Order: sequence, then structure tokens, then C-alpha cells
Amino acid sequence: MKTVRINAGAPYDVLVGSGLLDRAGALIQKTVAPCRTVLVTDSNVAPLYAAKVEKSMAAAGYTVTRHVFPAGEPSKNMETLTGILTALADAGLTRSDLVVALGGGVTGDMTGLAASLYLRGVRYVQLPTTLLAAVDSSVGGKTAIDFAGRKNIVGAFYQPVQVLCDTDTFGTLTPEIYRDGLSESIKYGVICDASLFCRFEAAAVPDIEEIVTRCVEIKGDIVAQDEHDTGLRQLLNFGHTPGHAIEACSKYGISHGHAVAIGMLLMARAATAAGICEDDTAVRLEAVLQKAGLPTAAAYSPAELTAAALADKKRKGDSITLVVPKRMGECVLHAVPVTALESFFAQGMEERA
Repeated sequence: MKTVRINAGAPYDVLVGSGLLDRAGALIQKTVAPCRTVLVTDSNVAPLYAAKVEKSMAAAGYTVTRHVFPAGEPSKNMETLTGILTALADAGLTRSDLVVALGGGVTGDMTGLAASLYLRGVRYVQLPTTLLAAVDSSVGGKTAIDFAGRKNIVGAFYQPVQVLCDTDTFGTLTPEIYRDGLSESIKYGVICDASLFCRFEAAAVPDIEEIVTRCVEIKGDIVAQDEHDTGLRQLLNFGHTPGHAIEACSKYGISHGHAVAIGMLLMARAATAAGICEDDTAVRLEAVLQKAGLPTAAAYSPAELTAAALADKKRKGDSITLVVPKRMGECVLHAVPVTALESFFAQGMEERA
């Protein structure tokens, strides 16, 4: 088991290793004394892991109530959030009690937001069960729901008190969901760690515990410097502006990680065409994405992507900030006038350039 310390406003540990759900109660007890707990999970994860976590926590002295909502991005809404808040109230949770998020990014995002709102803030623990959630959404304190047809625009910065990443849970993921996590893991190599990217180039099957640990270390370093996403943390959005646009255009038929993969390559190609990227980052990125079984193109025009992207929360007035590679392992923020965004996207789409 590896431990990564996240030095946010309220510091906490991320534990990465095998068999952590069986030890969840004992591990959580080191941070939060036994208390009333609501375990929030979805309809896919509950049959797999909820009983295991409840048994472990009960053995450690916690009183656990389970709340299950329908799995999937369509559930990431106000109605589901209200259901979680109602479960916390019905359980009689106080500020000395605990909420536990067991599942992927949707579960973690909504549970964290509910925890931030209930009694103006109760403690919560993240138990990510997908590679994507382990390397990205479970760490850093961004919580949100989708609202008014836009992704993650109602939310709060609210840090968990602990994160347990049990790598055994990745064994029950479908290949598509696992590849979503690979996409976000590859992202960390492009934005600030060329040696991490080289691991994906060199290894047929990368050591996933090492990959998760390194990604969490990188995110922790960035969050420590920019917890509230005012500058440096925006680098974590590499591929996300076009990626979110692709998700929206597909009516979320294209998953987040797959959309981000396409978005990353689009940004790398556009940066190369614009003379911003100084090396063969786009070529290397395309090869690694293909090796991982991830898509590299989507059937949407630059105009369609632009229309969706301009609703993105990263837009500020008449400009939008994009994340583009300068070279492998180094990305920079690049502000583009909204009037030039379609042309920039077109540069990154070879068949439309």
C-alpha cells in the first residue's frame, strides 16, 4: 500500500493498494472515530462492494446506512442530489458523523457536494472504484452536478478527509470504463511528467498501482499550489474543453475519458499547427491512445464543437482558456478569443484542417 499526502487547505491522505475495501473500517478509523455513517453508492457498484464496505465498517464500530441511486451520468442532477441530502437527514447525521462515497466519478462528485451542503459541511471519505475516479475526480475536492444541460456547473470546492483507492476494484470494470481511466492517466504524463508518459509507451501493461500513485502525486502537487482552480490547476483540464463539447454533442453517448482522449489529441495537433508545440507530442500521443484502445477522432465539425464549448465554464467574457502542450511533459494555458475558437479547433482536426 502506498500513501500520498494531499496538502490542501485541510490536508488528507490518499491510500493506494490492493484489498483496501476489506480494511476500510480500520483504515477510516485512523482518521474518523466510529460514528453514524451514510454509504452512498450507485446501482452498479452496490451489488459488488457495498456489503463488503458495510461489514468492514461495522466491525470497526460504525453504524452504517446505505443509499443507492441509479447508475450513470444522467443521474448527476438536482433530483439525485436531493435524494442524497434526504438520506443524510433521515439518518440523523450531525457534524461529527460521516458520509462515504463508494463508486466512480458521478458518485464521488455528488456525494462530495451533498456533504458540503448538509449542515454547511460534514466529513466525507472517497472510495473510488474506477480508474478514472482514482486518478482524478476523487482527489482535489471538486464536487458538482450537471445542471441546465451543462456539465459540472453547480458545485463547490470541498475536500474529503481521506481517499482509499482499492486497485482490486478495477478488475470488475468493463474495458471501456477502464480505458476512460487510462485516458486521464495519460493526460498527467502530457501535462507535466514526460517519464510517466514514457511508461505508457514502453509497457504493454503498465503497473497500475504505480500509475495511480504517480497521478495522485501530480494532482496533489498541483492542488497544493492552486486549490481553487485560479491558475496552475487549470492544466488538469488538458483535453477537457473539446472533450466536454464532444460529450455534449453526443448527448453523453461518448464517455468522459474517451471524449478527453479525442480532445487531447485535437489540442496537441492544433498546438503543433499553431507553432506552440515544439516537438512530436501529437504523434506520440496518437500512438499511445491507439495502443490503449482509445478513440482519436469524433464525427463533429469545428462549428458544432465550438457551439458546445462556448457554454463551458472555462469561458471568461470574450475569451476561453485552453490547455495546450508546448512539448511532451509541459503544457501551458493559452487564451483564445471566442471568435477564433472554431479556427483553432479546425487546426486540430486533420480531416477538416
